[in-house]
Amino acid sequence: MTDIPRRAASRTAKLAALPLGFAGRAALGLGKRAVGIASDVISADIQQRTAEQLFSVLGQLKGGAMKFGQALSVFEAALPDEMAGPYRQALTKLQEAAPPMPVANVHKALTEQLGPDWRDLFAEFDDSPAAAASIGQVHRAVWKLPPARRNAKPKLLPVAVKVQYPGAGDALVADLKQLSRLAGMFKIIQPGIDMKPLIAELRDRIVEELDYEMEAETQRTFAAAYRDDPEIFVPRVVASAPQILVTEWVDGTPLSAVIADGTQAERDEAGRLMAILHFSAPSRAGLLHADPHPGNFRILPDGRLGVIDFGAVARLPEGHPEPIGRLVRLALDGEAQAVVDGLREEGFVKATDDIDGQALLDFLLPMIEPVAVDRFRFTRSWIRNEAARLANPRGPAYALSRKLNLPPSYLLIHRVTLGSIGVLSQLEAEAGYREILQKWLPGFAPIV
Repeated sequence: MTDIPRRAASRTAKLAALPLGFAGRAALGLGKRAVGIASDVISADIQQRTAEQLFSVLGQLKGGAMKFGQALSVFEAALPDEMAGPYRQALTKLQEAAPPMPVANVHKALTEQLGPDWRDLFAEFDDSPAAAASIGQVHRAVWKLPPARRNAKPKLLPVAVKVQYPGAGDALVADLKQLSRLAGMFKIIQPGIDMKPLIAELRDRIVEELDYEMEAETQRTFAAAYRDDPEIFVPRVVASAPQILVTEWVDGTPLSAVIADGTQAERDEAGRLMAILHFSAPSRAGLLHADPHPGNFRILPDGRLGVIDFGAVARLPEGHPEPIGRLVRLALDGEAQAVVDGLREEGFVKATDDIDGQALLDFLLPMIEPVAVDRFRFTRSWIRNEAARLANPRGPAYALSRKLNLPPSYLLIHRVTLGSIGVLSQLEAEAGYREILQKWLPGFAPIV
């Protein structure tokens, strides 16, 4: 595949085939019911086959299809236990890799973006990609830094060169339009996740993510905010163009490897650092890192959390919204009516809806259990139980959730928080999360 738009009909056909395959398997399920096979066996069989096809197709495609797969992959921990195992390997591939583009295309992009003498900027350039993602791939290289004084040799700096796929913008828009039509079928994977707002929100971010110069400016802001930080490392930006981004190379263990093979202590520490990044960045940088899938993080040899992708961010110049922390604190303190009033004021509860305060607390308290205690361990079973509680049509949580609204201003924060919780649950990480919120989340600390 020389570029993304080529074979567009083939791409669309692959995506369009997903619901057809699902329909066939659903019909198969009806046939099996007729001969008396247990419904839970049928459901598991259909679910497994559908998920295998879904992730197989998403994994073959770049653009919006793969980006959506990466966003979905952080929810893997919420899958039922008997289903999670077969998917884990496919999901990790979505987080870490995609098929590479030809070397000639890479050289053409570098010429167009950095100029015909682009090779003079590098002491070395590896034509084989070190990593690939939804809209670009990364090459390892060595950059020539300008010498500090005349006649001195240039300093050499290992760098990551991110090259955007030709036609990535068109592919993203086309894929997301197609996926938005198929959103209903994703309920077979995890009924508790509403995919349409996720797809719509991803579509709204396309323009920003395609502009690598905008990403460079965002990364510079993060790097300045965390300069010399003992726990978080943000590589500096070396050079940028609209479709090329050159940054300091980051050596370390991918977070996906920590999830798969890390010791409990390593997973606990990774979870603690992820939580610190999530809650401290709005205060320190005025930004929220909005793409928490494990492929974007490394654990450095010195123990710091390295962050290597800043294409998706939420801009929060005033920091995390104060009502979030205040309402969580009020819920923990049992102030039911104050929570109802606060949610209504922020637009989570319609003015015309009558919400029972105690029922609302019963709905919220299991979700905020991680910050109700000094230390908490996220687990796959915990997030699965929460997903099942919220998705059960016969349960009170499901009925109450249908009365709650998600204001547009909170949509991205909500998605990133859910994604981060998904990663913490994959890590099964224990830490003092309440202490982190007390330090970084406005409104949360108890009034003294």
